[in-house]
Amino acid sequence: MTVEGVIVDLDGTVYHGDTLLPGAASAIDVLRERGLRLCFFSNNPIHDGSEYVERLRGMGVDARKGEACSSGVVTREYLNEAHAGDNVFVIGSDQLCNLVDGTDARLVGDAVETEVLLASWTDGFHYSDMVDALRAIDDDTAFLGTDPDRTFPGEDGAPVPGSGAIINAISGVIERDPDRILGKPSEIAVQAALERLGCAPADCLVVGDRLETDIAMGERNGMTTVLVRTGVTDERALERSAVTPDYVIDSLADIEQVLSSLDV
Repeated sequence: MTVEGVIVDLDGTVYHGDTLLPGAASAIDVLRERGLRLCFFSNNPIHDGSEYVERLRGMGVDARKGEACSSGVVTREYLNEAHAGDNVFVIGSDQLCNLVDGTDARLVGDAVETEVLLASWTDGFHYSDMVDALRAIDDDTAFLGTDPDRTFPGEDGAPVPGSGAIINAISGVIERDPDRILGKPSEIAVQAALERLGCAPADCLVVGDRLETDIAMGERNGMTTVLVRTGVTDERALERSAVTPDYVIDSLADIEQVLSSLDV
């Protein structure tokens, strides 16, 4: 088969927190040596693409300008396209608020003024946030989530609560599911990645640690999928999942095994 581009997850695939996973930098070099285009894509909503490129470079990974994307970037682009001029109330981090403040939408601090309720990860999630959600929501309010990840790998690789945990809590309080969740595996995220890669889904490889986001995104769109065991998915989850990766490897360091089997 033909492979032209690779979507590479970050948290749990390339690094844990600020720690680069063994062999990850060399694996990226291997992908480049095979002439493949790269898109580093994190469902972490608090940084934009340029920040991820800088972070990867600081870890010794050959990341280049324009190659990184995140659920925060996808959220920013979606707000510009679908909610320009609308009042957006954020339950999330200060970093996400700054991203929203840079869009064509209007960041507001009063929940009563809300036209778009945007929920995401924050380590300061509080009872008062659920009160704000109740004040913000009505039949005309759009309800968005940055990404569905209920957990993500912490510094030691153990899971900690993510955006999905907070979005689910808010959904329970307001008795309503989000209208859209914008990170992987959404179609909006797929298009953002493919635009950066400049290739068709069938010519794309997806490498990540999460079945319900990375692997599901690839499976739904006819991409070749590779699950790494360095993140949140264990053998029990893999056995029980309806999502089946094309390849399972111990870590990104083993990506050459996949490339060789695909004759890339």
